[in-house]
Formats: sequence, C-alpha cells, structure tokens
Amino acid sequence: MGTKATVTKSGVRLGVVSGGRRSDAAAVKMANTNAPVAADIVAKDHFVERDGVKFAGTHLLIELWDAKNLGDMTVTDQMLRDATTAAGATLLHIHLHHFGPNAGLSGVAVLAESHISIHTWPERGYAALDIFMCGSCDPYKAIPVLRRAFQPGVVQLSEQKRGVIA
Repeated sequence: MGTKATVTKSGVRLGVVSGGRRSDAAAVKMANTNAPVAADIVAKDHFVERDGVKFAGTHLLIELWDAKNLGDMTVTDQMLRDATTAAGATLLHIHLHHFGPNAGLSGVAVLAESHISIHTWPERGYAALDIFMCGSCDPYKAIPVLRRAFQPGVVQLSEQKRGVIA
C-alpha cells in the first residue's frame, strides 16, 4: 500500500502508511531521502518468518480469569523476570505501579525485543496482559510462567502478527 500522507518533524519526512502490509521494497525504503539505504539495515530488522509469512513480531493478548496473586507486586515482578527469560528476551527495565491496598496493579517489563505488560483487577480475579516480541524470541514460552504465578482458571489468548510484509 502506498503512503497516505507525509508529515515533517525536525526536517525529516515521515510517511504515514495505511494498512499493515507493504512490499519488501517499501519496507526497505526510508522516509528520509538523505538516510542511507543499505542491506545491513534490512539484515538487522529482526523480522520473523514463519509459515511463509514475514512480519515484525508476534503480539499476544492474554486474559486470565479466576486468577490468584494479582495484587502481589513481588509475584508480578518475578513473573515478569521469569517470563522474559523463558521467552528468550533481554530485560531492560521493569516498572510496577500498585493502586493501593487490596487493589490492582499495572506493570511493564521493557525488553530489548519489545515488552510484556500487565493490568490486574484482583477483586475480579482478572488480568489483562500483552506480550509483543520480535526476532527469535517466543512469547508463547511465557504462558507457562503466567500460569504458575497466577494459577488462572481460564486463559484466553489471541495472536496478532505485527508488521506483515509478505
């Protein structure tokens, strides 16, 4: 799909692309015409190829129901660390925020390969997580870690392939 609009920020032309699919040529082309376009840029993009589809990464949306430990910052912190390791990712930073006694929390593990985030409602036994990873990391390997930490009765999962180009 072509460029829908052009936005300029600090002298750099940024293309706003509609839709999620672009040709390989469009994926390589830089919006700033002064920027180098080299084969090594493409080689380092960490795109994934699976079942003949090339894409930026896998984004899992996970819902836990009838779960335990959802207000426990220690359990959540350890889960984020263990899930990062299990998925083969590199942890850069964890930020957790507790909303008060007997209340939920939100948190994010910032990874070199993207992120794992969580929002909890302990009073409902519910947690919403999203895990986005690129390259050789496997976000599905984090799911057993979630199950051990929160012991949910039900796990609902949906997957999105982000940045599909072929």
